[in-house]
Parts: sequence; C-alpha cells; structure tokens
Amino acid sequence: MPEYPDLTVYVEALESHVVGEILERIRIQSPSLLKSVRPTPASLEGLPILGITLMGKRLVFEFEAERFLVLHLMVAGRLHWKKRGVAIPRKRAHAAFDFPGGSLLLTEASSKKRASLHVIEGLRVLSEIDPGGLEVFRAGPEAFREALVRERHTLKRSLTDPHLFSGIGNAYSDEILHRAGLSPVKMSDRLSDDEHVRLFEKTREVLEEWTARLRAEAGDGFPEKVTAFRPEMAVHGKYRDPCPVCETPVQRIVRAENEVNYCPGCQTGGKILADRALSKLLGKDWPRTIEELEKRRPRLVGE
Repeated sequence: MPEYPDLTVYVEALESHVVGEILERIRIQSPSLLKSVRPTPASLEGLPILGITLMGKRLVFEFEAERFLVLHLMVAGRLHWKKRGVAIPRKRAHAAFDFPGGSLLLTEASSKKRASLHVIEGLRVLSEIDPGGLEVFRAGPEAFREALVRERHTLKRSLTDPHLFSGIGNAYSDEILHRAGLSPVKMSDRLSDDEHVRLFEKTREVLEEWTARLRAEAGDGFPEKVTAFRPEMAVHGKYRDPCPVCETPVQRIVRAENEVNYCPGCQTGGKILADRALSKLLGKDWPRTIEELEKRRPRLVGE
C-alpha cells in the first residue's frame, strides 16, 4: 500500500502536472471503484483543479465550491501519467482522468479490487471520511505520545492504525520500529519516556528519509516505481536476510494477509516472536531464540 513517502511524492508530481489544469473528462471502467452517488463524477468535468492534499492515505483533489475528488489507492492501486486519451486496460485498470496535457491512469494490480473514488461536496462531508490520524510532521513528541497511548495495542498495530497515525502502513512501520530498536509486539502503554521520544524521532526520521529518497528517484518525472518492497529497506520484505545493523537473520510474523518483519538482535533481545499459525502447530518445539531457530531451521522449513 502506498504510504506517506510514496503519497507525498505522488502529490508533488500531480501538483506539477494537473493543478490549475482543466479536468476534461473522467472515464470509469470499473463501477466498483465509485463509492459515492452525488455529486456525480461528470459534475467535475470542465473544472480546474485548485489543489491536491493528503488525508491519511487518501489523495484529495480540490475543485471550486467545496467539491472534492478523493482517491484511496488501498494496497495495489497505482497512478500513471500517460498521453492524453490513453486506452484503459481491461484487466488491471479502473479509470482515466483526462487533462489537456495528458491522462492520469488508475490501475490496481490485484484480483481484489479495493481502490475507491468518492466525489464529495462540502468540507463537512469530506471530514466524515477522514480517519483523523495524527500527522507526525505537524505534531510534537507529546501529541505523538498521546496518540500512541490512546488505545492499548501493540506498537505495530498502533503505528498502522489510521485513526491514530496518518499515512503509516505495513512497510514503514517495520522500518520505524527497527530504527527505534523496539519490538513490534510491545504494548503501546509500556514504553519508557526515552522510548517514547526515540519512537517519535525515528518515525519522523524514517518517513523524511524515504520521502527524500523517492523524490530523488522520481526526479522531474512521474513516480512509476511505487512499491512496498525496496532493496534499501532494513527489514521489511527481508525475511532471512541479514540485518544491516547486527547481521542477525530478519524474522517475520504472518497473520492472515499481514506480515511483520523484525530483527531479533536489534528489537527483541534475541527472542523469536511466535507466529500464531506455526507456533500453534509446533507447540513446545517452537524456538524461543535466534540460536534455537538456526539449529532447528532445516526441520522447520523442510530443508
């Protein structure tokens, strides 16, 4: 799922391509994309885009008279800048937004079509779909702490909860917690004062660092390499690879469609966190430390 760094770079690219331009036509191929009834998408045609902002993980296109087009890319949604009037691929695309200088194509590389589009009139109505998470670059450490302890969850869940924090998802929460040296399953109300400050600082540091990296990668063009898995990441998507800090093999917890990646050496004092499905199957045979895991690995993975 595109997160704060990816979405920020999207916003910057869209500002240079479409702000001030007339939205000539909206072509929707997938009826499931549209989640609102009134106003209709056609009511925005012929109007200039006044600005683009982020609302959590949603892209908000502003038009006159408090009208908004809101895009949520979800997990696999991506944006592409193409020549004007580009055909919409049947299998993997939802819609195209035509401008005088080109077309913005919305694709979704997944069989589960989750991306959404809302056309909204009025700031009050817009606020109703705002999850309300804290914008970490507009807040200090105390506000960050208040958001973190508002509900008792694991740190992983808290960081990825859009009602608590804005724009942080699965990928960057892994990177943040690794940089902060904190276990993803530590409870949000169990942090020391120093850990609260460290988590706040590392959250901003990681997001700022990756935004700059992705901005440099896109250059003057449109960002086309939006992905949650990047070779420069420390732990996310790096299962069994050596941690760049301590060289301990990166571990993971898999639950349904979610995956947590972490370094036992940097984050859990060498302990292996229980994967619910596998640890239930193995019972007492579940390894508790990285040393035990390395000894048992051939039997655990069938090698």
